[in-house]
Amino acid sequence: MSGETSTATQDSTSSSKTRPPSAERGRRPGAEEVPATLVPESGWHFLHLFYRVDRDRLRGYSEDERRAGRDALVEALGTRRPGAVDQLQCFAVPGHKADFGVMLAGPDLKALHAVETAIEASPLGGALVPTYSFYSITEVSEYVPDVEQYGAMLRDRQKLDPESDMFQAKLSAYAERLGPMNQHRLYPEFPDWPCVCFYPMSKSRDADQNWYMLPFEARSELMGGHSRSGMLFAGKVSQVITASTGLDDWEWGVTLWSRNPVYIKDIVYTMRYDESSAKYGLFGEFYFGYIVPPRELVEILRI
Repeated sequence: MSGETSTATQDSTSSSKTRPPSAERGRRPGAEEVPATLVPESGWHFLHLFYRVDRDRLRGYSEDERRAGRDALVEALGTRRPGAVDQLQCFAVPGHKADFGVMLAGPDLKALHAVETAIEASPLGGALVPTYSFYSITEVSEYVPDVEQYGAMLRDRQKLDPESDMFQAKLSAYAERLGPMNQHRLYPEFPDWPCVCFYPMSKSRDADQNWYMLPFEARSELMGGHSRSGMLFAGKVSQVITASTGLDDWEWGVTLWSRNPVYIKDIVYTMRYDESSAKYGLFGEFYFGYIVPPRELVEILRI
């Protein structure tokens, strides 16, 4: 018996000597140490939430419970703190897919998640049924050329002389707007426009239509044409593309804001003729809504 105890003690001692400290677990010997954090290296977390109101359940609430629930929901939907929940909008959703939706963006994933839990833990939470959600992170696409790459495109695709005034003017204009464009992609300011549309998408991997088997130059050219189609709607539609590969069931989320519902219809219709979408695009369900302040939303929902 004493021998068994001695052996077990020796094994335990040996294990404790060879087992790396918890701070080093999961890291290969010699690997560069990077911070372990929920904060993205660049960009923001992005969360879309959709709910349906369970009317039968709602009828079981007293008026006092409903009043307290409305106040708690309005407070949750009014949460916006720089450095945590930087952007938040709520919107009513016509049709059967949902009754309302919420979009949140910011660097603090726990703060975004806390808004979700506050909605569902409110006195009305039992009558708010989640119907869909989508989690993603903002990014600058690999197909967005830097200034040098844009210059090469002007030279090789548009056949412009690098010494010409037109080449220099176009290059200078692109360099001037690239920074603000990338800033919007990573840290978008939600526009105060009435309409919003969200849908997830991926690229095809079919044997004869596999996006990921195309050379980068071919993919870049196709995405360039797709981008030019979108530019036709400048001032009418604003969009943010967020990355969700490995984070959700689709590879990207597309959020569109517009000054009128017709513009959303028009831009999606127009861009589907681009080869990158017509041949390689896979789309999930579309969620359309109109943006309203939290207090107006609870009035619209009649809760």
